[in-house]
Amino acid sequence: MDYNIYSNPLSERYASKEMSFIWSPQKKHSTWRRLWLALAEEEMRLGLDITEEQVAEIRGHLDDIDFDVAAAFEKELRHDVMSHVHTLGKLCPKAMPIIHLGATSCFVTDNTELIQMRDGLRLLCGKLLKLIAQLADFAESHKDLPTLGFTHYQPAQLTTVGKRFSLYLQDFVMDFERLERECADIPFRSVKGTTGTQASFLALFDGDHAKVRELERSVARKMGFDKVVALSGQTYTRKIDYFVLSALSGLAQSAYKMAGDIRLLANLREMEEPFGKKQIGSSAMAYKRNPMRSERICSLARYLETLPLNAAQTESVQYFERTLDDSANRRIVLGEAFLAADVILSTLINVTDGLQVWPKVIARRVAAELPFMATENLMMAAVRAGGDRQNLHEVIREHSMAAARRIKEEGGENDLLERLRNDPAFAAIRNDFDAIVNPRDFIGRAPQQVEEYLREVVRPLLAEHRSEMAATVDAVNV
Repeated sequence: MDYNIYSNPLSERYASKEMSFIWSPQKKHSTWRRLWLALAEEEMRLGLDITEEQVAEIRGHLDDIDFDVAAAFEKELRHDVMSHVHTLGKLCPKAMPIIHLGATSCFVTDNTELIQMRDGLRLLCGKLLKLIAQLADFAESHKDLPTLGFTHYQPAQLTTVGKRFSLYLQDFVMDFERLERECADIPFRSVKGTTGTQASFLALFDGDHAKVRELERSVARKMGFDKVVALSGQTYTRKIDYFVLSALSGLAQSAYKMAGDIRLLANLREMEEPFGKKQIGSSAMAYKRNPMRSERICSLARYLETLPLNAAQTESVQYFERTLDDSANRRIVLGEAFLAADVILSTLINVTDGLQVWPKVIARRVAAELPFMATENLMMAAVRAGGDRQNLHEVIREHSMAAARRIKEEGGENDLLERLRNDPAFAAIRNDFDAIVNPRDFIGRAPQQVEEYLREVVRPLLAEHRSEMAATVDAVNV
Protein backbone atom coordinates (compact mmCIF):
# COMPACT_ATOMS: atom_id res chain seq x y z
CA MET A 1 0.00 0.00 0.00
CA ASP A 2 1.30 3.43 -0.99
CA TYR A 3 0.68 5.68 2.03
CA ASN A 4 1.35 8.80 -0.02
CA ILE A 5 -1.82 8.54 -2.09
CA TYR A 6 -5.51 8.52 -1.20
CA SER A 7 -7.10 5.11 -0.83
CA ASN A 8 -10.81 4.44 -0.72
CA PRO A 9 -11.77 3.34 2.81
CA LEU A 10 -14.63 1.25 1.42
CA SER A 11 -12.22 -1.11 -0.30
CA GLU A 12 -9.18 -0.70 1.97
CA ARG A 13 -10.99 -0.84 5.32
CA TYR A 14 -14.52 -2.19 5.12
CA ALA A 15 -15.77 -4.10 2.07
CA SER A 16 -15.54 -7.85 1.52
CA LYS A 17 -12.99 -9.36 -0.85
CA GLU A 18 -15.81 -10.66 -2.99
CA MET A 19 -17.43 -7.27 -3.59
CA SER A 20 -14.07 -5.54 -3.94
CA PHE A 21 -13.15 -8.07 -6.62
CA ILE A 22 -16.34 -7.44 -8.58
CA TRP A 23 -15.40 -3.76 -8.91
CA SER A 24 -11.66 -4.31 -9.28
CA PRO A 25 -9.56 -3.45 -12.36
CA GLN A 26 -8.81 -7.14 -12.82
CA LYS A 27 -12.51 -8.09 -12.95
CA LYS A 28 -13.31 -5.12 -15.18
CA HIS A 29 -10.61 -5.61 -17.77
CA SER A 30 -10.71 -9.40 -17.83
CA THR A 31 -14.44 -8.99 -18.55
CA TRP A 32 -13.54 -6.71 -21.45
CA ARG A 33 -11.42 -9.53 -22.84
CA ARG A 34 -14.24 -12.03 -22.37
CA LEU A 35 -16.55 -9.69 -24.24
CA TRP A 36 -14.05 -9.40 -27.11
CA LEU A 37 -13.77 -13.18 -27.13
CA ALA A 38 -17.56 -13.65 -27.21
CA LEU A 39 -17.86 -11.08 -30.00
CA ALA A 40 -15.13 -12.74 -32.10
CA GLU A 41 -16.53 -16.24 -31.53
CA GLU A 42 -20.02 -15.25 -32.60
CA GLU A 43 -18.86 -13.14 -35.55
CA MET A 44 -16.84 -16.16 -36.74
CA ARG A 45 -19.81 -18.50 -36.25
CA LEU A 46 -22.02 -16.19 -38.28
CA GLY A 47 -19.61 -16.14 -41.19
CA LEU A 48 -17.12 -13.28 -40.79
CA ASP A 49 -13.51 -13.85 -41.88
CA ILE A 50 -12.20 -14.74 -38.42
CA THR A 51 -10.17 -17.89 -37.80
CA GLU A 52 -10.24 -20.34 -34.92
CA GLU A 53 -6.54 -19.59 -34.45
CA GLN A 54 -7.32 -15.93 -33.81
CA VAL A 55 -10.13 -16.78 -31.39
CA ALA A 56 -7.93 -19.30 -29.55
CA GLU A 57 -5.24 -16.66 -29.16
CA ILE A 58 -7.69 -14.35 -27.35
CA ARG A 59 -9.03 -17.26 -25.31
CA GLY A 60 -5.53 -17.96 -24.03
CA HIS A 61 -5.07 -14.47 -22.59
CA LEU A 62 -8.23 -13.59 -20.68
CA ASP A 63 -6.68 -12.88 -17.30
CA ASP A 64 -2.97 -12.12 -17.78
CA ILE A 65 -3.36 -8.34 -17.96
CA ASP A 66 -0.22 -6.22 -17.84
CA PHE A 67 -1.57 -3.03 -16.29
CA ASP A 68 1.77 -1.25 -16.68
CA VAL A 69 1.68 -1.80 -20.42
CA ALA A 70 -1.94 -0.65 -20.54
CA ALA A 71 -1.05 2.51 -18.60
CA ALA A 72 1.77 3.27 -21.03
CA PHE A 73 -0.58 2.87 -23.99
CA GLU A 74 -3.22 5.07 -22.34
CA LYS A 75 -0.67 7.80 -21.69
CA GLU A 76 0.05 7.81 -25.42
CA LEU A 77 -3.42 7.17 -26.82
CA ARG A 78 -5.50 9.02 -24.18
CA HIS A 79 -8.16 6.32 -24.53
CA ASP A 80 -8.70 3.59 -21.96
CA VAL A 81 -10.45 1.08 -24.20
CA MET A 82 -7.95 1.36 -27.05
CA SER A 83 -5.07 1.07 -24.59
CA HIS A 84 -6.41 -2.34 -23.55
CA VAL A 85 -7.06 -3.34 -27.16
CA HIS A 86 -3.36 -2.73 -27.87
CA THR A 87 -2.30 -4.43 -24.62
CA LEU A 88 -4.22 -7.56 -25.62
CA GLY A 89 -2.98 -7.19 -29.18
CA LYS A 90 0.63 -7.44 -28.01
CA LEU A 91 -0.21 -10.87 -26.59
CA CYS A 92 -2.37 -11.84 -29.56
CA PRO A 93 -0.68 -10.53 -32.71
CA LYS A 94 -2.71 -12.78 -35.03
CA ALA A 95 -5.98 -11.73 -33.41
CA MET A 96 -5.12 -8.02 -33.26
CA PRO A 97 -6.86 -7.17 -36.58
CA ILE A 98 -10.22 -8.53 -35.38
CA ILE A 99 -10.26 -7.50 -31.69
CA HIS A 100 -13.19 -5.12 -31.06
CA LEU A 101 -14.41 -5.64 -34.65
CA GLY A 102 -17.48 -3.48 -35.33
CA ALA A 103 -17.74 -2.39 -31.72
CA THR A 104 -17.62 0.94 -29.96
CA SER A 105 -16.09 1.52 -26.52
CA CYS A 106 -19.44 1.11 -24.80
CA PHE A 107 -19.55 -2.48 -26.00
CA VAL A 108 -17.01 -3.29 -23.32
CA THR A 109 -17.61 -0.51 -20.78
CA ASP A 110 -21.41 -0.62 -20.59
CA ASN A 111 -21.73 -4.39 -20.83
CA THR A 112 -19.09 -4.85 -18.16
CA GLU A 113 -20.87 -2.48 -15.79
CA LEU A 114 -24.11 -4.38 -16.30
CA ILE A 115 -22.26 -7.61 -15.48
CA GLN A 116 -20.72 -6.01 -12.39
CA MET A 117 -24.10 -4.78 -11.18
CA ARG A 118 -25.68 -8.19 -11.79
CA ASP A 119 -22.89 -9.97 -9.91
CA GLY A 120 -22.98 -7.36 -7.15
CA LEU A 121 -26.74 -7.80 -6.73
CA ARG A 122 -26.31 -11.56 -6.52
CA LEU A 123 -23.74 -11.17 -3.77
CA LEU A 124 -25.94 -8.72 -1.87
CA CYS A 125 -28.96 -11.01 -2.20
CA GLY A 126 -26.97 -13.87 -0.69
CA LYS A 127 -25.88 -11.73 2.25
CA LEU A 128 -29.38 -10.35 2.66
CA LEU A 129 -30.75 -13.87 2.95
CA LYS A 130 -28.26 -14.59 5.73
CA LEU A 131 -29.35 -11.44 7.55
CA ILE A 132 -33.01 -12.36 7.09
CA ALA A 133 -32.37 -15.83 8.51
CA GLN A 134 -30.63 -14.40 11.59
CA LEU A 135 -33.32 -11.79 12.17
CA ALA A 136 -36.00 -14.46 11.82
CA ASP A 137 -34.37 -16.59 14.52
CA PHE A 138 -33.94 -13.54 16.76
CA ALA A 139 -37.56 -12.45 16.32
CA GLU A 140 -38.81 -15.97 17.01
CA SER A 141 -36.75 -16.39 20.18
CA HIS A 142 -37.96 -13.03 21.59
CA LYS A 143 -41.52 -13.02 20.28
CA ASP A 144 -42.99 -13.29 23.80
CA LEU A 145 -40.70 -10.82 25.60
CA PRO A 146 -42.79 -7.73 26.48
CA THR A 147 -41.11 -4.40 25.96
CA LEU A 148 -42.20 -0.80 26.08
CA GLY A 149 -43.29 0.46 22.71
CA PHE A 150 -42.55 4.02 21.67
CA THR A 151 -44.37 6.44 19.41
CA HIS A 152 -42.76 9.87 18.95
CA TYR A 153 -40.05 8.31 21.18
CA GLN A 154 -42.53 8.62 24.04
CA PRO A 155 -43.83 5.63 26.03
CA ALA A 156 -46.74 3.97 24.26
CA GLN A 157 -48.43 0.58 24.54
CA LEU A 158 -46.40 -2.55 25.00
CA THR A 159 -45.10 -4.66 22.17
CA THR A 160 -42.51 -7.46 22.23
CA VAL A 161 -38.84 -7.47 21.34
CA GLY A 162 -39.52 -10.09 18.68
CA LYS A 163 -42.38 -8.09 17.15
CA ARG A 164 -40.20 -4.97 16.99
CA PHE A 165 -37.47 -6.89 15.18
CA SER A 166 -39.99 -8.49 12.85
CA LEU A 167 -40.69 -4.97 11.59
CA TYR A 168 -37.04 -4.61 10.59
CA LEU A 169 -37.18 -8.11 9.16
CA GLN A 170 -40.18 -7.23 6.99
CA ASP A 171 -38.32 -4.24 5.55
CA PHE A 172 -35.35 -6.42 4.65
CA VAL A 173 -37.62 -9.03 3.05
CA MET A 174 -39.07 -6.27 0.88
CA ASP A 175 -35.53 -5.15 0.04
CA PHE A 176 -34.59 -8.70 -0.95
CA GLU A 177 -37.58 -8.96 -3.26
CA ARG A 178 -36.67 -5.62 -4.86
CA LEU A 179 -32.98 -6.51 -5.28
CA GLU A 180 -33.86 -9.90 -6.72
CA ARG A 181 -36.24 -8.26 -9.17
CA GLU A 182 -33.63 -5.71 -10.26
CA CYS A 183 -31.08 -8.49 -10.72
CA ALA A 184 -33.48 -10.49 -12.88
CA ASP A 185 -34.53 -7.44 -14.88
CA ILE A 186 -31.05 -6.13 -15.79
CA PRO A 187 -30.76 -6.32 -19.57
CA PHE A 188 -27.56 -6.62 -21.57
CA ARG A 189 -26.55 -3.83 -23.93
CA SER A 190 -24.82 -6.33 -26.21
CA VAL A 191 -23.83 -5.08 -29.70
CA LYS A 192 -25.44 -1.74 -30.65
CA GLY A 193 -22.76 0.26 -32.42
CA THR A 194 -21.72 3.87 -32.01
CA THR A 195 -25.16 5.50 -31.86
CA GLY A 196 -27.21 2.39 -31.19
CA THR A 197 -28.22 1.77 -34.82
CA GLN A 198 -25.98 -1.30 -35.31
CA ALA A 199 -24.85 0.21 -38.61
CA SER A 200 -21.28 -1.09 -38.30
CA PHE A 201 -22.47 -4.66 -37.76
CA LEU A 202 -24.98 -4.41 -40.56
CA ALA A 203 -22.10 -3.38 -42.84
CA LEU A 204 -19.95 -6.30 -41.64
CA PHE A 205 -22.74 -8.75 -42.47
CA ASP A 206 -23.52 -7.18 -45.86
CA GLY A 207 -26.94 -5.91 -44.82
CA ASP A 208 -28.12 -9.17 -43.24
CA HIS A 209 -30.41 -7.94 -40.45
CA ALA A 210 -31.10 -11.45 -39.17
CA LYS A 211 -27.43 -12.11 -38.54
CA VAL A 212 -27.02 -8.81 -36.68
CA ARG A 213 -29.96 -9.67 -34.45
CA GLU A 214 -28.58 -13.16 -33.85
CA LEU A 215 -25.16 -11.69 -33.02
CA GLU A 216 -26.79 -9.43 -30.47
CA ARG A 217 -28.65 -12.28 -28.79
CA SER A 218 -25.85 -14.82 -28.91
CA VAL A 219 -23.23 -12.51 -27.38
CA ALA A 220 -25.69 -11.75 -24.57
CA ARG A 221 -26.29 -15.46 -23.97
CA LYS A 222 -22.56 -16.13 -23.82
CA MET A 223 -22.26 -13.51 -21.08
CA GLY A 224 -25.16 -14.99 -19.11
CA PHE A 225 -28.04 -12.68 -20.08
CA ASP A 226 -31.47 -13.64 -21.41
CA LYS A 227 -32.60 -10.04 -21.91
CA VAL A 228 -31.13 -7.44 -24.25
CA VAL A 229 -32.04 -3.78 -23.97
CA ALA A 230 -34.41 -3.16 -26.87
CA LEU A 231 -33.08 0.26 -27.84
CA SER A 232 -30.04 2.30 -26.98
CA GLY A 233 -28.05 5.29 -28.05
CA GLN A 234 -24.36 4.76 -27.67
CA THR A 235 -25.00 3.75 -24.05
CA TYR A 236 -27.75 1.81 -22.36
CA THR A 237 -30.28 4.11 -20.72
CA ARG A 238 -28.91 5.37 -17.43
CA LYS A 239 -32.33 4.82 -15.90
CA ILE A 240 -31.08 1.29 -15.21
CA ASP A 241 -28.42 2.75 -12.90
CA TYR A 242 -31.09 4.80 -11.18
CA PHE A 243 -33.34 1.78 -10.64
CA VAL A 244 -30.50 -0.29 -9.20
CA LEU A 245 -29.21 2.49 -6.94
CA SER A 246 -32.76 3.16 -5.75
CA ALA A 247 -33.00 -0.45 -4.63
CA LEU A 248 -29.67 -0.14 -2.81
CA SER A 249 -30.90 3.09 -1.23
CA GLY A 250 -33.96 1.21 0.04
CA LEU A 251 -31.66 -1.33 1.66
CA ALA A 252 -29.72 1.52 3.28
CA GLN A 253 -32.94 3.00 4.65
CA SER A 254 -33.89 -0.29 6.29
CA ALA A 255 -30.39 -0.66 7.70
CA TYR A 256 -30.36 2.84 9.17
CA LYS A 257 -33.77 2.29 10.78
CA MET A 258 -32.67 -0.86 12.57
CA ALA A 259 -29.17 0.28 13.49
CA GLY A 260 -30.50 3.64 14.67
CA ASP A 261 -32.98 1.91 16.96
CA ILE A 262 -30.24 -0.36 18.32
CA ARG A 263 -28.22 2.74 19.17
CA LEU A 264 -31.17 4.17 21.09
CA LEU A 265 -31.77 0.85 22.85
CA ALA A 266 -28.10 0.73 23.80
CA ASN A 267 -28.53 4.08 25.50
CA LEU A 268 -31.50 2.64 27.39
CA ARG A 269 -29.29 -0.35 28.30
CA GLU A 270 -31.90 -2.75 26.97
CA MET A 271 -29.74 -4.11 24.18
CA GLU A 272 -26.10 -4.10 23.08
CA GLU A 273 -24.28 -5.04 19.93
CA PRO A 274 -21.34 -7.48 20.15
CA PHE A 275 -18.33 -6.14 22.04
CA GLY A 276 -14.90 -7.77 21.91
CA LYS A 277 -12.92 -8.64 25.06
CA LYS A 278 -10.16 -6.21 24.14
CA GLN A 279 -12.37 -3.69 22.34
CA ILE A 280 -11.98 -0.06 23.44
CA GLY A 281 -15.14 2.03 23.49
CA SER A 282 -13.49 5.38 24.13
CA SER A 283 -9.91 6.61 24.34
CA ALA A 284 -10.86 8.74 27.36
CA MET A 285 -13.79 6.95 29.01
CA ALA A 286 -12.67 3.38 29.60
CA TYR A 287 -16.09 2.25 30.84
CA LYS A 288 -17.91 3.02 27.57
CA ARG A 289 -19.41 0.46 25.21
CA ASN A 290 -20.24 2.57 22.19
CA PRO A 291 -22.46 0.99 19.48
CA MET A 292 -19.73 1.57 16.90
CA ARG A 293 -20.92 -1.09 14.43
CA SER A 294 -24.41 0.34 14.35
CA GLU A 295 -22.94 3.81 13.99
CA ARG A 296 -20.88 2.63 11.02
CA ILE A 297 -24.01 1.19 9.43
CA CYS A 298 -25.84 4.50 9.86
CA SER A 299 -22.86 6.46 8.58
CA LEU A 300 -22.58 4.48 5.35
CA ALA A 301 -26.35 4.17 4.95
CA ARG A 302 -26.69 7.93 5.03
CA TYR A 303 -24.21 8.12 2.13
CA LEU A 304 -25.82 5.34 0.13
CA GLU A 305 -29.29 6.82 0.53
CA THR A 306 -28.20 9.93 -1.41
CA LEU A 307 -26.77 8.21 -4.50
CA PRO A 308 -30.01 7.71 -6.48
CA LEU A 309 -30.26 11.49 -6.85
CA ASN A 310 -26.84 11.45 -8.51
CA ALA A 311 -27.98 8.72 -10.91
CA ALA A 312 -31.19 10.60 -11.65
CA GLN A 313 -29.26 13.71 -12.59
CA THR A 314 -26.90 11.69 -14.80
CA GLU A 315 -29.82 10.14 -16.68
CA SER A 316 -31.50 13.50 -17.19
CA VAL A 317 -28.50 15.15 -18.89
CA GLN A 318 -27.60 12.42 -21.38
CA TYR A 319 -28.15 14.67 -24.39
CA PHE A 320 -29.18 12.95 -27.62
CA GLU A 321 -27.33 9.64 -28.11
CA ARG A 322 -24.88 10.18 -25.21
CA THR A 323 -22.54 12.59 -23.50
CA LEU A 324 -19.32 11.73 -21.72
CA ASP A 325 -20.11 13.60 -18.52
CA ASP A 326 -21.50 10.36 -17.11
CA SER A 327 -18.22 8.49 -17.31
CA ALA A 328 -16.05 9.87 -14.50
CA ASN A 329 -19.10 10.20 -12.27
CA ARG A 330 -20.21 6.59 -12.73
CA ARG A 331 -16.69 5.23 -12.17
CA ILE A 332 -17.10 6.49 -8.61
CA VAL A 333 -20.80 6.12 -7.92
CA LEU A 334 -21.55 2.58 -9.12
CA GLY A 335 -18.66 0.87 -7.37
CA GLU A 336 -19.03 2.85 -4.16
CA ALA A 337 -22.77 2.16 -4.00
CA PHE A 338 -22.20 -1.59 -4.11
CA LEU A 339 -19.21 -1.48 -1.76
CA ALA A 340 -21.20 0.58 0.76
CA ALA A 341 -24.17 -1.79 0.55
CA ASP A 342 -21.82 -4.74 1.02
CA VAL A 343 -20.26 -3.22 4.15
CA ILE A 344 -23.67 -2.36 5.56
CA LEU A 345 -24.94 -5.92 5.13
CA SER A 346 -21.77 -7.55 6.46
CA THR A 347 -21.90 -5.33 9.55
CA LEU A 348 -25.61 -5.98 10.08
CA ILE A 349 -24.93 -9.71 9.94
CA ASN A 350 -22.21 -9.28 12.56
CA VAL A 351 -24.45 -7.19 14.82
CA THR A 352 -27.46 -9.49 14.68
CA ASP A 353 -25.31 -12.57 15.18
CA GLY A 354 -24.25 -11.42 18.65
CA LEU A 355 -26.95 -8.99 19.75
CA GLN A 356 -27.25 -9.00 23.55
CA VAL A 357 -30.68 -8.48 25.14
CA TRP A 358 -31.07 -7.51 28.80
CA PRO A 359 -34.56 -8.72 29.85
CA LYS A 360 -34.38 -7.38 33.42
CA VAL A 361 -33.65 -3.86 32.22
CA ILE A 362 -36.52 -4.18 29.76
CA ALA A 363 -38.83 -5.46 32.51
CA ARG A 364 -37.88 -2.59 34.79
CA ARG A 365 -38.83 -0.04 32.16
CA VAL A 366 -42.08 -1.87 31.48
CA ALA A 367 -42.84 -1.87 35.21
CA ALA A 368 -42.21 1.88 35.38
CA GLU A 369 -44.72 2.67 32.62
CA LEU A 370 -47.25 -0.16 32.71
CA PRO A 371 -49.20 1.15 35.73
CA PHE A 372 -50.50 4.08 33.68
CA MET A 373 -51.47 1.79 30.80
CA ALA A 374 -53.15 -0.72 33.12
CA THR A 375 -55.50 1.76 34.80
CA GLU A 376 -58.36 1.14 32.35
CA ASN A 377 -58.16 -2.63 32.93
CA LEU A 378 -58.12 -2.06 36.68
CA MET A 379 -61.11 0.26 36.44
CA MET A 380 -63.13 -2.26 34.40
CA ALA A 381 -62.31 -5.04 36.86
CA ALA A 382 -63.39 -2.85 39.78
CA VAL A 383 -66.65 -1.96 38.00
CA ARG A 384 -67.38 -5.67 37.48
CA ALA A 385 -66.77 -6.12 41.22
CA GLY A 386 -69.49 -3.54 41.97
CA GLY A 387 -67.62 -0.23 41.82
CA ASP A 388 -68.84 3.07 40.41
CA ARG A 389 -67.13 3.84 37.10
CA GLN A 390 -67.14 7.63 37.49
CA ASN A 391 -65.83 7.51 41.05
CA LEU A 392 -63.12 5.02 40.05
CA HIS A 393 -62.09 7.26 37.15
CA GLU A 394 -61.62 10.23 39.49
CA VAL A 395 -59.62 8.13 41.97
CA ILE A 396 -57.33 6.96 39.16
CA ARG A 397 -56.90 10.51 37.90
CA GLU A 398 -55.89 11.87 41.29
CA HIS A 399 -53.45 9.04 42.02
CA SER A 400 -52.00 9.21 38.51
CA MET A 401 -51.25 12.91 38.88
CA ALA A 402 -49.64 12.32 42.28
CA ALA A 403 -47.53 9.40 41.01
CA ALA A 404 -46.39 11.39 37.96
CA ARG A 405 -45.49 14.33 40.19
CA ARG A 406 -43.43 12.04 42.43
CA ILE A 407 -41.54 10.70 39.42
CA LYS A 408 -40.84 14.12 37.91
CA GLU A 409 -40.28 16.26 40.99
CA GLU A 410 -38.69 13.79 43.39
CA GLY A 411 -37.12 11.33 40.94
CA GLY A 412 -38.97 8.54 42.72
CA GLU A 413 -40.31 5.24 41.39
CA ASN A 414 -43.75 4.91 39.90
CA ASP A 415 -45.92 3.94 42.88
CA LEU A 416 -49.30 4.27 41.15
CA LEU A 417 -50.21 0.61 41.59
CA GLU A 418 -49.52 0.73 45.32
CA ARG A 419 -51.57 3.88 45.65
CA LEU A 420 -54.52 2.27 43.88
CA ARG A 421 -54.12 -1.05 45.66
CA ASN A 422 -54.38 0.72 49.03
CA ASP A 423 -57.32 2.92 48.04
CA PRO A 424 -60.70 1.74 49.41
CA ALA A 425 -62.27 2.21 45.97
CA PHE A 426 -60.24 -0.79 44.72
CA ALA A 427 -60.56 -2.94 47.84
CA ALA A 428 -62.70 -5.53 46.02
CA ILE A 429 -59.91 -6.39 43.55
CA ARG A 430 -56.87 -5.69 45.74
CA ASN A 431 -55.69 -9.30 45.55
CA ASP A 432 -56.14 -9.42 41.77
CA PHE A 433 -53.76 -6.60 40.89
CA ASP A 434 -50.82 -8.79 39.87
CA ALA A 435 -52.97 -10.88 37.56
CA ILE A 436 -54.60 -7.81 36.01
CA VAL A 437 -51.29 -5.99 35.52
CA ASN A 438 -49.43 -8.85 33.83
CA PRO A 439 -47.32 -7.42 30.97
CA ARG A 440 -48.15 -10.40 28.77
CA ASP A 441 -51.79 -9.33 28.76
CA PHE A 442 -50.85 -6.00 27.17
CA ILE A 443 -48.95 -7.21 24.08
CA GLY A 444 -51.99 -8.08 21.99
CA ARG A 445 -51.27 -10.50 19.15
CA ALA A 446 -47.58 -9.59 18.90
CA PRO A 447 -46.31 -13.17 19.44
CA GLN A 448 -48.87 -14.60 17.04
CA GLN A 449 -48.08 -11.94 14.43
CA VAL A 450 -44.40 -12.90 14.55
CA GLU A 451 -45.19 -16.60 14.28
CA GLU A 452 -47.56 -16.05 11.35
CA TYR A 453 -45.15 -13.82 9.44
CA LEU A 454 -42.28 -16.25 9.88
CA ARG A 455 -44.41 -19.23 8.91
CA GLU A 456 -46.20 -17.67 5.95
CA VAL A 457 -43.50 -15.42 4.47
CA VAL A 458 -39.97 -15.76 5.83
CA ARG A 459 -39.44 -19.50 6.20
CA PRO A 460 -40.81 -20.24 2.70
CA LEU A 461 -38.60 -17.49 1.27
CA LEU A 462 -35.50 -18.94 2.90
CA ALA A 463 -36.40 -22.47 1.85
CA GLU A 464 -36.83 -21.34 -1.75
CA HIS A 465 -33.67 -19.27 -2.06
CA ARG A 466 -31.04 -20.26 0.49
CA SER A 467 -29.18 -22.96 -1.45
CA GLU A 468 -29.61 -21.17 -4.76
CA MET A 469 -28.27 -17.86 -3.49
CA ALA A 470 -25.47 -19.45 -1.46
CA ALA A 471 -24.20 -21.11 -4.63
CA THR A 472 -24.47 -17.82 -6.45
CA VAL A 473 -22.43 -16.03 -3.80
CA ASP A 474 -19.68 -18.64 -4.07
CA ALA A 475 -19.64 -18.29 -7.84
CA VAL A 476 -19.22 -14.52 -7.87
CA ASN A 477 -15.55 -14.52 -6.89
CA VAL A 478 -14.34 -16.92 -9.60
